[in-house]
Amino acid sequence: LALIKRGAAATNAEVPVPWSRFSAWLECVCVVTFDLELGQAIEVHKLCKTSICYLSFPDSYSGCLGDTQLSFRLRQSVGRSSSWFGHEDAYNRDAPVTLQKEHAHFHGYVYFRQVKDASVKRGYFQKSLVVVSRLPFVNLFHSLLQVIAPEYFEKHEPCLETVCNEIDQWPAPVPGQTLNLPVMGVVMQVRILWMEKLFRTNIILIHFTALIDLHVIRCFQSVLIHVQMLWELMLLGEPVVVMAPSPTVSSETVLALVSAIAPLRYCGDYRPYFTIHDSEFKEYTTRTQAPPNVILGVTNPFFIKTFQCWPHIIRLGDLKMSGDLPKQVKVKKLTFLHKDKAFIKRLLKGIQKKRPSEVQSAILRRHLLEQTESFILPLERYLESLMPLQRSMSPWKTPPQIRSFSQDEFMKTLEQAGPQLTLKGDWTGLYRRFFRSPNFDGWYRLRHREMIQKVECLHLEAICAADLLTWTKDKSEVEIVDLILKLREKLVTRKHQLPVKEELLERLEQSIQTIISSLPEDLQTLLHRQ
Repeated sequence: LALIKRGAAATNAEVPVPWSRFSAWLECVCVVTFDLELGQAIEVHKLCKTSICYLSFPDSYSGCLGDTQLSFRLRQSVGRSSSWFGHEDAYNRDAPVTLQKEHAHFHGYVYFRQVKDASVKRGYFQKSLVVVSRLPFVNLFHSLLQVIAPEYFEKHEPCLETVCNEIDQWPAPVPGQTLNLPVMGVVMQVRILWMEKLFRTNIILIHFTALIDLHVIRCFQSVLIHVQMLWELMLLGEPVVVMAPSPTVSSETVLALVSAIAPLRYCGDYRPYFTIHDSEFKEYTTRTQAPPNVILGVTNPFFIKTFQCWPHIIRLGDLKMSGDLPKQVKVKKLTFLHKDKAFIKRLLKGIQKKRPSEVQSAILRRHLLEQTESFILPLERYLESLMPLQRSMSPWKTPPQIRSFSQDEFMKTLEQAGPQLTLKGDWTGLYRRFFRSPNFDGWYRLRHREMIQKVECLHLEAICAADLLTWTKDKSEVEIVDLILKLREKLVTRKHQLPVKEELLERLEQSIQTIISSLPEDLQTLLHRQ
């Protein structure tokens, strides 16, 4: 495994950190080659090195000749559980949840080449170029590899040095901006959306075509009649194994499944390509406990027997596996909603008429998106009812509390404000099962944090609208100084943690200065020094 990675931090604070722009997009660029004695050879680097090597090569059962692209995802360190929360930077604050950086996992994007080569002892040239990132930009990084990998296989390391230097000149990934990313004479254009645009249908579709998977219909075409059931499996975070004929099909299908519930983030674990060498192999294949909430994409026939006790198995294509094969879709009884036969018929008719796959994918994406939005909308409405009224905000008191989420109370609202879909079925049962899933926990924790921020913003607005100077007229100097210190603390905190309008912060700063100017000179001097 040869590696190019960002350099060490500069010692002089005035000098930009070497490779800082590169590291905003990528963790590293790796080259994995096959060694006759060692298998996938490791030369340098400790970034989950063994896993990266095994995940960068298709297994021998796939029979991949020529060029192959695939994706993988792995934990940053063994035994460290996934967390969508607790790490927030400027990018994650503004990006939709489905496009945020992960801090406990890496995403790997692979371009593998295997061609006959008489000069090689094994008879084949086998090498992978891999980019590793915390960003889930599947289409972008695969497009990047399509540009640089063929050139690298011809010119080797000097080519990669040049590419990495070009990436180090890219602008930072900023939501809401259209970015031009030049590399090797090609300019890739990408737009990352703002978080508040999350529930706009047309924009979500653009978001997927730009950064994730344009041809989702290709992934679901062989299991199209089960698409409703697959959506439910993803919504509920159920354990699923995808058995595929190649790592490309495996990784594309797992990523398509995860994105099927957008704009909800899938909060369980998922591995687009999983091998017997994975560090979590024992954890995910033990039979002493129920399967974990994870989606695994596999190609090795060994997994047919290993995962036969898993409740949900999807088999795709010609797996080239011996022995008894599971039927195409094996699902433990779960279906809550009836199939939308008219929609499935529309897609099947599109296949018969050879409708372009881009159009078919857009139709399917829109259907899944509208279904997820209809499911989430009653929950969003109920959350709004838990918020304190704006008129209850007092600048002289601590902000009022948000009411607790009650599942039973929410269920009562469904009679009047249930999902507005033509689909019939057990919506109540689906919601109750959703409440036990990692996706509900992830969604609620994120929304509750946003609600707390909104309450803080409303409280800040109430403070700015109040006549603070008049309030200080009959207060002691100690009380006034205490008020100033608290307002300053609130000002600093809000600048770094809340999406507050600049004019609001400026008004608060002006109020603080007005109060300070009303104090004796010695206190003014003391407060200005702090």
